[in-house]
Amino acid sequence: VFKMPHSDRMAAQKVLDDMKGRGINSFALLSDTGGFGKSGRTETTKIAAVMGMTIAEDEQYGDKDTDMTPQLTKIKSSRAQAILVFGTGQAAAVVARNYQQLAMKQPLYMTHSQASLEFVRLAGRAAEGIRMPSPALLIAQDMPDSDKQKAVCLAYTKVYQDRFKTDVSTFGGYAYDGLLMLVDAIKRAGSSDGEKVRAAIEATHGFVGVSGVYNMSPTDHGGLDSSAFRMVEVSNGAFKEVH
Repeated sequence: VFKMPHSDRMAAQKVLDDMKGRGINSFALLSDTGGFGKSGRTETTKIAAVMGMTIAEDEQYGDKDTDMTPQLTKIKSSRAQAILVFGTGQAAAVVARNYQQLAMKQPLYMTHSQASLEFVRLAGRAAEGIRMPSPALLIAQDMPDSDKQKAVCLAYTKVYQDRFKTDVSTFGGYAYDGLLMLVDAIKRAGSSDGEKVRAAIEATHGFVGVSGVYNMSPTDHGGLDSSAFRMVEVSNGAFKEVH
């Protein structure tokens, strides 16, 4: 099995690195009770301990919950200097709207699960200022021409949007990278034999995808690290890279 998406651990690392860069050492963790939220909570807790950061509040919510005001009210009055939401689906947009309604000041972070313009549409004006790690795909237009991912991302964006008449998504990007990597491996293997293709994928190095530059190996079937993420912020209804 090979995996194209970034890991929960990478997402947590990218967010906590950004917090540290802003002088934040204490934060609140708000995670959903699903598999993604549980994994993210575990990984965030581990990384925070290594980085010497404090989780001032550790709250959870159900992915079908329609009001996170109780959890956010506790966080607002806590010592948390920022908030990280680790969850999937539409509930994160509810968190954003409740956060705005409570006029909270702590910086709000999401994860790559919300790296989509659909999240921005769902959250509306409440999405403004939220930061999250994202593949390069969402900010490709603004990247320098020297960035090796730019041409790949723009080509995929054009083909996808011409075909489906809708905004490109990082989730579709993972599938795109997987397909092209498989095709590349079959060509290099000169065969579609399973053993040979697996060996060819494991030998993949420097593969430029829309989700990152992949370096697979027999012991690493993910091929990415946290540098494959770009930290982005919602500004005027669009994603802008934070440098």
